[in-house]
Amino acid sequence: MKTRVLTKYENNPIMSPEQMPQEVLYTFNPGAIKFKNEYIMMMDVTTLDDIHRIWIARSHDGYKFTPDPEPVNWPAPDPDHPETCTYDPRITQISENEFIILYASDLSQNDVRIGILRTSDFVHFERVCTGSELGNRNGVLFPEKRDNLYVRFDRPFGNELNPSYMWVSYSPDLVFWGKSKPLSYEGKPFRDGYKMGAGAVPIKTDKGWLEIYHTVSQTCNGFIYRLKACLLDLEDPSRVIGYTRDYILWPEHDYEMKGRVANVVFTCNAIVEEDGTVKIYYGAADTNIGLAEGRLDDIISACV
Repeated sequence: MKTRVLTKYENNPIMSPEQMPQEVLYTFNPGAIKFKNEYIMMMDVTTLDDIHRIWIARSHDGYKFTPDPEPVNWPAPDPDHPETCTYDPRITQISENEFIILYASDLSQNDVRIGILRTSDFVHFERVCTGSELGNRNGVLFPEKRDNLYVRFDRPFGNELNPSYMWVSYSPDLVFWGKSKPLSYEGKPFRDGYKMGAGAVPIKTDKGWLEIYHTVSQTCNGFIYRLKACLLDLEDPSRVIGYTRDYILWPEHDYEMKGRVANVVFTCNAIVEEDGTVKIYYGAADTNIGLAEGRLDDIISACV
């Protein structure tokens, strides 16, 4: 039997609706980062009006989290680009005091944009961009520019139920995006699963950019969401060098298989500790949040 690349925390889930300070329906899909010796999760929380809101939970040890009393005080959108739900945030540190959050800005299932916020303290948030073009989500910003341009993963799509894959786009100012191209492997489009999308903020290594992504399998009555990893060329992040043929995380326990959306593990983060441990806080069945841990070197080695 193969050794697992990622091991699930024995006390999962680490966050569930019952732990929130107010009655809510679901907690899932957090962005996460370490900030001033504190672990911060920006969680999707579905309140009783069935709207997804971003809610922060904080921890000193990375295992026991305490939610803030209220959801994030979200900046108002541009009146010409309203949003009904905000979810799936990815947090990228650009400098010591600048953090950029890309998230899904939702009007309806298919009317989705990539919204962008900025913060320096995870208390106050400033809007950078109301949203990208419609029909795009899973926006993830790289921590470094390329040729003086910001770089992001995105996932354009026509209908959420149809196949869709990962792209790389570039911007001079975080507002206007272009030069978009799909990921490729050995000169062909990289398509791993019925559909796929970026998850964590890419991790720069001497082997390439390491990306933890989700891949979706179609079944007779729905979808299964699981995680894989790939390595990307440092100079051309649209070029895949290698990827994990096996899943590195999948639904197997009740808290991952039963909930708002069954059979889902989904990540928006990967935190690398000083000792090379990687912490991944993941959404489970769009209802709970679990933690999985592994070694950075092991994940890289699995990308063949």
